[in-house]
Amino acid sequence: AAAGGIALHDFSGRLGEQRVHFHAMRLQDSLFLWVGAAPALASLAVAMCSPRDNIPVAASLLGDPSDTASASLARRLGRCRGGPCAFPWCSGSEPGRAGGQVIDTASVLLEETFQIIMNKTKKQIFVSYNLQNTDSSFTLLIENRIKEEMMAFPEKF
Repeated sequence: AAAGGIALHDFSGRLGEQRVHFHAMRLQDSLFLWVGAAPALASLAVAMCSPRDNIPVAASLLGDPSDTASASLARRLGRCRGGPCAFPWCSGSEPGRAGGQVIDTASVLLEETFQIIMNKTKKQIFVSYNLQNTDSSFTLLIENRIKEEMMAFPEKF
């Protein structure tokens, strides 16, 4: 519910063999996103646009500084307007292709819409990633689940 410019949104999904929970809190000028399987706040990172670069700047605020999962996710979600796209199909020479490989058109549309949402919000993004699994294929599942939810409920982000 939105109260005083704050919107809370909880969702979850089974990703591989694991049930993952998400908590999004939209604030006036920022977005807080918690990802985990059990209540914990082991790490916290922030990403924001810099006036000097199109790539978001990310910093770890809490937790082990060598654990980059929160900062990486925050940086990828906080793409700045006009910045390089962080997704593999962006390097393709034509829509639906990445480095010569055909990419699912629905995925391309989802990503483009996701980028529009994030460009529109231009918010600082705080991310707390509290899962042991930091494998790139698993974190891609995490990102995709977040993007699905952003497409379904853009007003919550």
